[in-house]
Amino acid sequence: MARRHFPSDFLWGVAAASYQVEGAAREDGRGQSIWDTFSRTPGAVLHGHTGDVSVDQYHRYHEDAGLMKDLGVGSYRFSLAWPRIQPLGRGDFNSRGFDYYKRLCDALHQRGIAAAATLYHWDLPQPLEDAGGWPHRDTAYRFAEYAQACFTELGSHVDLWITLNEPWCSAVLGYHEGVHAPGRKDLSAAWAASHHLLLGHGLALQAYREQSNLSENPIGITLNIDTPRPATQDPQDVLAADRAMDLRTRMYFDPLFGRGYPERHFEAYPGETPPEVKDGDMDLIAGKLDFLGLNYYFEPVMAFDPEHPEGFRIAPGYHETTAMGWPITPRGLYRQLAWVARETRGECPLYITENGCAMDDSLSDDGLRCKDPRRVQYLRDHFSAALDALEEGVDLRGYFVWSLIDNFEWALGYTKRFGIIYADYINQRRVPKDSYYYLREVISGSEEL
Repeated sequence: MARRHFPSDFLWGVAAASYQVEGAAREDGRGQSIWDTFSRTPGAVLHGHTGDVSVDQYHRYHEDAGLMKDLGVGSYRFSLAWPRIQPLGRGDFNSRGFDYYKRLCDALHQRGIAAAATLYHWDLPQPLEDAGGWPHRDTAYRFAEYAQACFTELGSHVDLWITLNEPWCSAVLGYHEGVHAPGRKDLSAAWAASHHLLLGHGLALQAYREQSNLSENPIGITLNIDTPRPATQDPQDVLAADRAMDLRTRMYFDPLFGRGYPERHFEAYPGETPPEVKDGDMDLIAGKLDFLGLNYYFEPVMAFDPEHPEGFRIAPGYHETTAMGWPITPRGLYRQLAWVARETRGECPLYITENGCAMDDSLSDDGLRCKDPRRVQYLRDHFSAALDALEEGVDLRGYFVWSLIDNFEWALGYTKRFGIIYADYINQRRVPKDSYYYLREVISGSEEL
């Protein structure tokens, strides 16, 4: 059998997000975010953990950039902290915030690593939440102003732009389920937030296209869609799997590609208020993407449930699980990539902007090694599935492993480790795990898939 490798121009990267890794929560003019507030709400985050310090990348970015160079990645996907750049979410911008990201990008470029910046990875400035948050239409316009300033100040430093990370999480986990910041529980508010997040994306995309001084560097958006499989081939289970895609997939994927919102989803909840869509909104949202980013962790199984408003429930399966309790389903990645390619007729390039797993990692007795064989196998199986899709014609351009380093895992605090580098949260020591070295071998072409 011939050795299988990714193409030589395939973009390998690692990823992280501002509130999860930066720390320096009160330095250099940074304002307060909804996650600063939420993490201080009793009972909101496990053990009362916060992102105040995390792995202190704000001060240790040179060290982390060096580890990325030794790894051989072509890009680092990070996010810009809106409250670090614009403390109040409106009005004055903070030059020290821009300066930090310029230093970070310069450190990456000095090592031959491209800078992939996400404009919004969930850390909304608290004053904007106080004024209504994402359910309030004005937040979309504030985001567009912030985005335009980032394009102007950082356009010569950033190589690839992502407007939003996982708007489903921002809207549903933040405004409906209440398990993420800002911790609200209102389905109608979540629907409004979904629309305004997408509107903000569309406005930012328009601003980017209109700035003639910007380079031709690509801009896109990252979604964490679900493409579940039915528990059986019973027509009711097949329909259940299809209906389950409305909230997490079609509410975001379809508007981006000019198909509008899934009306049957709104109709299933007659007591709620669908989002107000104004003239021109959907055209803005459906602006041309240079790429679509996909964050993939697992493929759920759905079965019919007559008690659910939309007729579905998550069914149990046989797969091993990660430390998050998520099933390990690498073939689901292949199926998702194939589904997206079909739905976009292969006309939109794709990046896997996050894939990885939390495992119960621990250091060796001498503190010099972290063996994580289950993560190595997880990555191997998912890389193989992605390569299958690529070899069958899916326009997959790159793959970002989540995460570069262990960090603040949102409402679970520091209890789950996703990194390919072990973080000692006491002394900030970094220890590359075996998965780090495995990824290095894959990138170099030494490891066979």
